[in-house]
Amino acid sequence: MKKISAQVAKHMDNLSTKDGVISALAIDQRGSLKKMLADAANKPADETTIVDFKKAVSEELTPYASAILTDPEYGLPATKVRNKDCGLLLAYEKTGYDTAEPGRMCDLIENQSGLRIKEEGADAIKFLLYFDPDESDEINDKKRAFVERVGAEAKANKLPLFLELLTYDANIADAKGEDYAKVKPEKVIKTMKEFSDPRYNVSVLKVEMPFNIKYVEGFNGDNDVIYTQEQAKDLLKKQSAATELPYIFLSAGVTSEEFIAEIKMAEEAGADFNGVLCGRATWKPAIKPFAAEGEQVGRDWLASEGKQNIENLNAALKGAKSWRDKLEVED
Repeated sequence: MKKISAQVAKHMDNLSTKDGVISALAIDQRGSLKKMLADAANKPADETTIVDFKKAVSEELTPYASAILTDPEYGLPATKVRNKDCGLLLAYEKTGYDTAEPGRMCDLIENQSGLRIKEEGADAIKFLLYFDPDESDEINDKKRAFVERVGAEAKANKLPLFLELLTYDANIADAKGEDYAKVKPEKVIKTMKEFSDPRYNVSVLKVEMPFNIKYVEGFNGDNDVIYTQEQAKDLLKKQSAATELPYIFLSAGVTSEEFIAEIKMAEEAGADFNGVLCGRATWKPAIKPFAAEGEQVGRDWLASEGKQNIENLNAALKGAKSWRDKLEVED
């Protein structure tokens, strides 16, 4: 069992419910969110609407979340209006990745550091890594070293590191298509095993479902069925066995209903997961009224439909386990 310091444990307590379950809200999107807001308003993207939207989400929804994840670039005003009992994670990575070279290489926000993230009042550093476990070792070794550095920085500042893992295949362009859906389970599980190694000093893994629900029987719509629901549950069991670290699910842009269905499958599979860090599934439909009809209309949606989404998700988390079962606090 991984050991953590008393300081890290205190931050973990701040980020979770009294039962040790992480029920967190993600609003760290930057470029994609700016574009969605601009498209909804039918005008060019600006630097203020995104700040106001993050503030609205934080103010309206953090009373129902154990923590909020945002970014230091546009999200700091949102951290000031969050519920006082809501913990805080701050993203350390730049949005997106370098498209000029192969490998989806990551980078850090240039005017940030682990110390500065701590000084902003964060309870954890969140770092996102794009990873294809089958890509060349030349590329992947750079990424391993990168995570080692971020992990060492988190440890030096006595903060938990939440490592978000997004898998891909360097030879498959469409990550949402059928070809990738067939190889995704192995990619997700291999990647989780890799970054569970103690050398990375990861406290919590933020991970994808080990399948694409759009190809699961009963949720596939017009798509072919690649996995039955029983096969999907078997994959959730294998994923659970791949790590001894606490792990939480990301929503990956699916609807609130689909995400809750995935969580219920994880519970039925007996997966040893420890919560969620859910973003767009909770608040994405608020973008259009907020940008096109005005802030108050967007807030009204968040206060009603958004609140209902997050409460439905919290109710679905009854199968989540406490992170305290996996992390031992040092004397």
